Amino acid sequence: MKTLIVTGGTGGLGTAVVERLSRDYECVLLRHAEVDLSDERAVRDALAPHTPYGLVHMAGGYAGGKVSETTGADWQRMIGLNLTASFIAIRETLARMRRDAPGRIVAISSEATLTKFAGAAAYTVSKTGLNTLIEMTAAELAGTPITANALLPGTLDTPASRAAMPDARRVPLGHVADTVLFLLSDAAASINGTLVRLP
Repeated sequence: MKTLIVTGGTGGLGTAVVERLSRDYECVLLRHAEVDLSDERAVRDALAPHTPYGLVHMAGGYAGGKVSETTGADWQRMIGLNLTASFIAIRETLARMRRDAPGRIVAISSEATLTKFAGAAAYTVSKTGLNTLIEMTAAELAGTPITANALLPGTLDTPASRAAMPDARRVPLGHVADTVLFLLSDAAASINGTLVRLP
């Protein structure tokens, strides 16, 4: 069974995705309580025993606020959670992956990077940076059997989102899980550097 490194696997989305992936993959969860994704050494040590097929990166965070309202602390927190941690997770996973065998990097970004609605400046900028990170990673992997792609879901169908936005259109968690599973598959071998919108 192929090994997947999984971040953010214990939240609402993460639990649904891991439940689905566990049928076909051995999922190694980098739990927030055990591994600080902003700590390069901690991530490297956690990955050391593994030669993974790929990474499903779902860890991140959200903070609202317009540019004029965003504090420096909130800005740094969003960059740290959504971009720096992504960089470390992707880089350290790639360091453990074989370059002569198929592999997959799948990251969860956000539809907000396309709509750019007012009111979530730091979040949107940090997730847009993640998109670019995925595109650059994919470009660097061209010519290898490893691919890197990102999913850009809209509002996820979780209890919290239903309570906060009862009238919003929501993306079923199973839809996200199925799309992740497809991007991990052999059938998606030719898809690289794609930002997949899930409205």
